[in-house]
Amino acid sequence: MGMYISPDETLHCRWAPADDALYRAYHDEEWGVPEYDPRALWEKLQLDGMQAGLSWITILRKREAIREEFDGFVPERIARWDYERIEKALQNPGIIRSPTKIKATIGNAQAYLDMMEAGENFSDWLWAFTGGKPIVNQLSDVSDVAAKTPLSEELSKALKKKGFKFCGPVIVYAFMQAVGMVNDHETRCPRHKEVQALAR
Repeated sequence: MGMYISPDETLHCRWAPADDALYRAYHDEEWGVPEYDPRALWEKLQLDGMQAGLSWITILRKREAIREEFDGFVPERIARWDYERIEKALQNPGIIRSPTKIKATIGNAQAYLDMMEAGENFSDWLWAFTGGKPIVNQLSDVSDVAAKTPLSEELSKALKKKGFKFCGPVIVYAFMQAVGMVNDHETRCPRHKEVQALAR
């Protein structure tokens, strides 16, 4: 996730600094929590795609503005965006103003809806890659975490085959960590056990 690792050994996971309330809340309340809602998973994949070349905290700080501009990340709405709607979004300084990323989000909405029309539940499809349950890693130090894994490479290829963009293996691994498909909290972090307890 383009992590800054704090030297403060007292922090549970040292990438979420104690003096940044937004980042800390994200770590303590969201990161690694198993997500099973198809639309919420799709939204998170879009946000991770928007992060490409940027730090996650940049997206986190803009997340509410991005949600507002992108019609609450309702795929049925975004799939219908036209040139004028893209131009409107590009005027908003609160979002990531990249025409390529905006067009990718529209295409990804269409890919998501194509899967739904084919009777494929996005959540079931994603979770099948981990056998339906989180992969629980035993990290003593988050700086040991891989940027990508063979599984994130496999999922990235499968997403691309479905028509998704901005879903390379590094983006996909960050996504898998965030939505709890992989538990990469450090073992000393209370959230390591807490998010495990939230899995189905």
